[in-house]
Amino acid sequence: MSNPIDDRVLALAGLVQALAQVRRIADTGQSETRQVQAALDSVFRIDAASAEAVYGDAGDLRGGLRLLRDYLSRGNKDEALGRLALAVLQLERRFVRSGGITSKVQAGLRQLAGEAQAQGSTHPDVIAELARLYADTISTLRPRVMVQGNPHYLGQAGVVAEIRALLLAALRSAVLWRQMGGSLWDFVFRRREMAAAIDARMA
Repeated sequence: MSNPIDDRVLALAGLVQALAQVRRIADTGQSETRQVQAALDSVFRIDAASAEAVYGDAGDLRGGLRLLRDYLSRGNKDEALGRLALAVLQLERRFVRSGGITSKVQAGLRQLAGEAQAQGSTHPDVIAELARLYADTISTLRPRVMVQGNPHYLGQAGVVAEIRALLLAALRSAVLWRQMGGSLWDFVFRRREMAAAIDARMA
């Protein structure tokens, strides 16, 4: 049986890794393909048997685990990334309470799953469809998650599409974290346990 803290750490690592790519592409117009693929693949694993199965291979979350470890140790961290993560965790509460939107997102993902499997989750057409699904559903929730970055890149349709697809992936991880019993109190009372779980994962 899996460890609840370990499961929550994986979900949070998935969340911050997706959002780190959001920050990177918003600032530079570029993203890391492997990390983006790990994030977008997770979106389609709606009925995965475990938290680890959502991400396929937890080794693909090493970047997110490092970022989360830095945050928990109060070391060097991107404050904008922290604000973005908090915004997505707050969005998760509104999302799960909006049953109609939740159902539309799940239906949209199931409809797109075949194309994602055939072409890959990072194919431009799949990213465009994920972005459209996000815009038509989750973007209607208020307040919206606001992404700051270089206006030159944020004005490009392809960059905006990838950001929306990654925000959908981050939200998926936030939902998983909550399903695994996560709450904001974890950051107050369980920082040490979470850090130990990350260290065990990265050993």
